[in-house]
Amino acid sequence: MIPKVGGEDSGEQPETVDPAADVHAGAVESLPAGSALLVVKRGPNAGSRFLLDQDVTTAGRHPDSDIFLDDVTVSRRHVEFHREGGGFSVHDVGSLNGTYVNREPVDVANLAGGDEVQIGKFRLVYLTGPRTGEPAAR
Repeated sequence: MIPKVGGEDSGEQPETVDPAADVHAGAVESLPAGSALLVVKRGPNAGSRFLLDQDVTTAGRHPDSDIFLDDVTVSRRHVEFHREGGGFSVHDVGSLNGTYVNREPVDVANLAGGDEVQIGKFRLVYLTGPRTGEPAAR
């Protein structure tokens, strides 16, 4: 995090700014309605982005997965992301090492913008686009 400093005499406490937030803001604004983005925050391929734009998106170590996560800590078929009610949920499909949302183990969890999904060594940040029928944020 980089401290963001107010005016010299502002008397305000410095806030922290995540430099990655600016990088991903443009990507989020350009997302199609009803879709979301997963960004690899930590682990192999850090910085990679995966678009969630299908009703069901699979993730795992199997090469046929929609999101291929090539690491031994990831099960061949680890999770599925389901589009539900304008958002997405994550479903662990019997993985060996489990799935975590915001560091809590889950079998199924509804996702909110900014949630961190851990799949093996991979930590992915869930970013939402505009909902279906809403204009893109400006």
